[in-house]
Amino acid sequence: MSLLTLTINHQEIQVEQGTTILQAARKLNINIPTLCHLNMHDGKTTNHPGSCRICVVEVEGRRNLAPACSTPVANGMVIKTTSIRAIKARRTVLELILSDHPQDCLLCEKNTVCELQRLAAELGVREIRYKGAMSTYPIDNSSSSIVRNLDKCILCRRCETMCNEVQTVGVLSGVGRGFETVVSPAFSMPMGETTCTFCGKCVSVCPTGALTEVNNTSKVWNALGQNEKVVVVQTAPAVRAALGEEFGLPHGTPVTGKMVAALRALGFTKVFDTDFAADLTIMEEASEFIHRLQHGGKLPLLTSCCPGWVKFFEHQFNDLLDIPSTCKSPQQMWGAVAKTYLAEKMNVEAKDMIVVSVMPCLAKKYEAARPEMATNGVPDVDIVISTRELAKMIKEAGIDFNSLPEEDFDNPLGESTGAGVIFGTSGGVMEAALRTAYEWLTNETLENVNFETVRGMEGIKEASVKINDIDVKVAIASGLGNARKLLEAIRTGEAKYHLIEIMACPGGCINGGGQPYANDYKDILTKRMSVLYNEDKSKTIRKSHENPYIKKIYEEFLGEPYGVKAHELLHTQYIKRK
Repeated sequence: MSLLTLTINHQEIQVEQGTTILQAARKLNINIPTLCHLNMHDGKTTNHPGSCRICVVEVEGRRNLAPACSTPVANGMVIKTTSIRAIKARRTVLELILSDHPQDCLLCEKNTVCELQRLAAELGVREIRYKGAMSTYPIDNSSSSIVRNLDKCILCRRCETMCNEVQTVGVLSGVGRGFETVVSPAFSMPMGETTCTFCGKCVSVCPTGALTEVNNTSKVWNALGQNEKVVVVQTAPAVRAALGEEFGLPHGTPVTGKMVAALRALGFTKVFDTDFAADLTIMEEASEFIHRLQHGGKLPLLTSCCPGWVKFFEHQFNDLLDIPSTCKSPQQMWGAVAKTYLAEKMNVEAKDMIVVSVMPCLAKKYEAARPEMATNGVPDVDIVISTRELAKMIKEAGIDFNSLPEEDFDNPLGESTGAGVIFGTSGGVMEAALRTAYEWLTNETLENVNFETVRGMEGIKEASVKINDIDVKVAIASGLGNARKLLEAIRTGEAKYHLIEIMACPGGCINGGGQPYANDYKDILTKRMSVLYNEDKSKTIRKSHENPYIKKIYEEFLGEPYGVKAHELLHTQYIKRK
């Protein structure tokens, strides 16, 4: 490909044809402020509608300023990014955006992490000279996961790109014209009534408080204040890989022990690890897979750990509802055994136990509220908070997180294997399932438990594993757009697999909608992923079926894997949605 030569702020650079001014400037470490521009989590899609005009620059020979994010470079182009004209234009544009934006920053969920707020500070905006009509819309809090406040929408279209191009859910799009333009579901439907999967990726990319999570921290504080209740907490594997970022620790810093100590300091009666239920999930899911394989059952078997993915196939592929595993997610399995097995051991009635989950995922809030996620009318999980919300609670309590000692989870529902911890990353559920299924099918010890072919950040991964005389073909998809490609190939008969893992978020739970906000996701996700694989590597036991506490719960309470009681507590059914 031919190279083009251009000059930016008196620095000459050669770039490939098709490169934008913004991309070229970044190669020279020249900062051009942006707002609507964003490289999406899949590493391929970019949101650059050029709608906000914050990134305008001066191009020699052109009368009008050019948006750097959507203007391709040309040979011989001379660009000034720091001209007085460009700086004044950016400030004027920002003032116009702020003139139709609520001024309640201190009360906003995105206070201190709002990109609009940051830009106002960087560009020195201290007054709003333009006065006019203000957009006013009702707040949409129709779901258990996401709150939509259109008063704070700046029409950057990031959420639209994420929802339509990356996740292919198609809920959000531009509606109306001129001052009446909004980004909304069709016919202004409430989010809770749409095909939204509540994956939360729109929340992750929203630069303002237009899209935020349902804040459940007050519910947790209220629960901790009820002396007559036993309040226990479980934490998902991906939380420990990212929580430290909220306290200034480098990306990829493992904080498992400090996280446990912080939760105890907050006042929880017991602190447990969702990884235990991940091991439990493998016991059920591997058993289900082997049962289908040996008895002519429907294949492929699709993993069912991700509630965003579950709601996606209930809407989009409900003609295939007989192939996903019937297993509940680890969150729900943990809640179910906590309110039965654990409650019995603690001599507590289920109604007097409050189960709190700390999850990297906003869809987990929706999942916990699903009517079928209850045992004898008692919800498996009562309250779900995100990684971000846990960090807020720790800060509210005045806990010096970085100085906390390392503490261990409580037992019996806190002991896990390496297979359980890798559930938090794309390919982890598949690898954990293969470790157990291989040994159960062959009756041989698997010496090398690392299935490297299912690891990594690729959107779709395939592998073949020889088990006895069968070449077990597996596939992994992360991101709902990639899930769609895989399922369409299955629907047409084009692709044949035995076992498939799907996670709604690109990269898996480490990139969940409730994780700390970030901009350079690709580098950060790789570091978060390494936390989980390193913890797996350091574990003495790395196969789910070898967890002594898992063996004990089957012996004392559940009976055999995939048995009657296991089905009653640990399995579910799906709904054909429109």
